[in-house]
Amino acid sequence: MTEKKDEQLSYEQARAELAQVVERLEAGGTSLEESLALWERGEQLAGICQRWLDGARARIDAARQRAEQ
Repeated sequence: MTEKKDEQLSYEQARAELAQVVERLEAGGTSLEESLALWERGEQLAGICQRWLDGARARIDAARQRAEQ
């Protein structure tokens, strides 16, 4: 179910949640299991952000190619 919700996250939402995950990890005080879960979530969110950025790059490249023609 989380995967469906993740597909609907905007870049900004994923980035904001990722920043929260990083803050929690940096603050410490979590158990090993919690830290691992946060790390895994951070990896998922980083992937979502990367997909958005890759999509934006593809759109920019396509626009440049059209402009050069």
